[in-house]
Amino acid sequence: MGLDEGCCGSTTGTCACRQREPAMTATADLTWRDYIDHLAARLGFDRSGHRVRPGLYRLNNPSPESPVFASAGYTLSFDALRSSLAGRDAWLLVLDTMGINVWCAAGKGTFGTDELVRRIRLADLAGQVSHRTIILPQLGAPGVSARSVAQQSGFHVRWGPVRAADLPAFLDAGEASPAMRRVTFPLRDRIVLIPVELAHALPYALAASAVAIFFGHADIAGTVLLSVAAGTVLFPVLLPYLPAKDYTVNGLLLGFAVITPVVAAGGGGTGWPGLLWAGGNLLLWPAITAFLALNFTGCTPFTSRSGVKLEISRYMRIIAAMAAGGAAALALALLHAGGMA
Repeated sequence: MGLDEGCCGSTTGTCACRQREPAMTATADLTWRDYIDHLAARLGFDRSGHRVRPGLYRLNNPSPESPVFASAGYTLSFDALRSSLAGRDAWLLVLDTMGINVWCAAGKGTFGTDELVRRIRLADLAGQVSHRTIILPQLGAPGVSARSVAQQSGFHVRWGPVRAADLPAFLDAGEASPAMRRVTFPLRDRIVLIPVELAHALPYALAASAVAIFFGHADIAGTVLLSVAAGTVLFPVLLPYLPAKDYTVNGLLLGFAVITPVVAAGGGGTGWPGLLWAGGNLLLWPAITAFLALNFTGCTPFTSRSGVKLEISRYMRIIAAMAAGGAAALALALLHAGGMA
């Protein structure tokens, strides 16, 4: 089951590759195993394990005239595509995105021109269909050059709607409506991301809280959980209503908003120990919320790869300095309180 040397493994050249394995079979029906996989993906379990085997799939009984759709090798992306095409005959070309969804893979380059051309050749797509059109999800556009795909493979890219659920209407109408082209990020979509964000941050938060409680500082344990909840739960819920453009700034503002009442309630004593306690709280915990907010840039279609890199380079040192300074101030305040006990 080898490949033609010097041809199939490259995105250059003009020779055609013979398909060594038949197209795989897919159905539009989702099983209970699929739903369990979706739940595990949403909760962040085995994050890199939700993969679909790359290659060409037959959905129902496609003919050479049936449309071809490209998808990411991620179970949620592939399942959204195939389930939306219930009752239709189609070819599904799965790219090797290493278990990453279309939008993120496009930003990372795995849902890209080279991989698409490579998969078209490996599947001998030109020998399977009589037309030369492949429909791609609109969110894959940052990684794909339609012109280069046409030059290298002979297939013309047609951009489908943002959401797979709109594909039936898109196919029936023959084009995408303005609403199908509009990228939205409603509350429902933001909420479903909360579990995976919590799954990453909560173990560290619980460990830090346990240490704080062990040393008799239940107030600090509560503040740890509050700052994490602000960054992983409140931030995505309130995202459209936060005033700043940068996620990190919004995270800082949200962190200050939830921590300020804690500081105002007192508890750090008077004099310089009280000032250290208040300053430490106002530096450390908003920095943690801001870091979690910065991490959320990888979860929203409102950010770009270049924008994320710029925000990381602009704010990471500030966040680190705030966290280090806040932790040092709190440690000094607690040491003083321990010495006075």
